[in-house]
Amino acid sequence: MDDLSGRVALVTGASRGIGRAVAVSLARAGANIGVNYHANADLAAEVEQEIRGLGRTAVSVRADVSQSDDVSRLVDAVRARLGAIDILVNNAGITRPQPVESIREQDWDDLMNVNLKSCFLLTQAVLSGMRERQWGRIINLSSVAAQTGGVVGPHYAASKAGVLGLTHFYASRCARDGVTVNAIAPALIETDMVTSNPNARADLIPIGRFGAVDEVADVAVMLARNGYITGQTINVNGGWFMS
Repeated sequence: MDDLSGRVALVTGASRGIGRAVAVSLARAGANIGVNYHANADLAAEVEQEIRGLGRTAVSVRADVSQSDDVSRLVDAVRARLGAIDILVNNAGITRPQPVESIREQDWDDLMNVNLKSCFLLTQAVLSGMRERQWGRIINLSSVAAQTGGVVGPHYAASKAGVLGLTHFYASRCARDGVTVNAIAPALIETDMVTSNPNARADLIPIGRFGAVDEVADVAVMLARNGYITGQTINVNGGWFMS
């Protein structure tokens, strides 16, 4: 397992939920953290303070990661404050539970842009540096919805399935460059996003409960430390989908 001490990680959507847990867990493992957020500066500041309390360096940067100009600004800001980015966690995402008949083209585009396009933009922005240094970890947050259809809608399921295809492509192209690319597919983790969805019920999960954000973060840290796992989807889903 690789030592993460002094590594620089950029975690998108890191002001709350899974992103926050991943950012703090990576800091606990020794990494310095770029904390991306979209709207809530106060929550991002709390995450930054918590990371500094662990003896690591952190910087919070507001950016809409579905927009290429914002992505460039985000990556430049993290590099300027922390150094070259070694670990990218593409966590930012949105859900929009809707009856199928009410889903509009704009709903489809919004979820594709935030959940899938952002992964492409961020990966493209950091990949060349990782390949030059012959070390990098890219971790993409997908969902059980990519495997089962889920409980949000076709737009969400399709966006998260796209994340798996993107993961496979980059993993196959970068395996000899010291860069691993993997996905995590959680199911019904106890976050605001899940608890606000009336279709999300613990009785859908064989284990019988929602997952905890730390249970996802533990997997992210493992993937960041492991240089031999690549192109894989790690299912953190309480047994909902068994591969």
